[in-house]
Amino acid sequence: MKIDATDRRLIAATQSGLPLTAAPYDEVARWLKIEAAEVIRRLQALKDAGVIRRIALAPNHYALGMIANGMSVWDVNDSEVSVLGAKLGALDFVSHCYLRPRALPDWPYNLFAMIHGDTREQVESKRGLIAEILGDAAQSNDILYSTRILKKTGLRLAKNKG
Repeated sequence: MKIDATDRRLIAATQSGLPLTAAPYDEVARWLKIEAAEVIRRLQALKDAGVIRRIALAPNHYALGMIANGMSVWDVNDSEVSVLGAKLGALDFVSHCYLRPRALPDWPYNLFAMIHGDTREQVESKRGLIAEILGDAAQSNDILYSTRILKKTGLRLAKNKG
């Protein structure tokens, strides 16, 4: 897909997120002096072409009161990890779940699932539910608790030099 000047203006206008209004696409359209339908069509085309992966919320879990957030990591049999990962990703308390390569011998974990809760005890309880789902397919696990948000941004276009 060839990205034109309007696509670049659209990406630049939305790279920090959509406006928090009842009609965000209408607002972006006003900024760019195009129709809202054109904003939607262009965003869909950019998504279909793989230029952007998704349009989604990136909530600040701390601001929502979810102050005990832990990335649970699991060493799951390779033959079962895809099916089990999909089950974990469907849990309402897991915001994202993904497969990562192991870094042996120091890091045996290949399945990651971010767990959110109000307290560490709540997160640990949810981690126990995940352990039940994984059963004998998980040889080991750990959890890495969040202490702060490092990045909550999307695509950024470099400014043209010169």
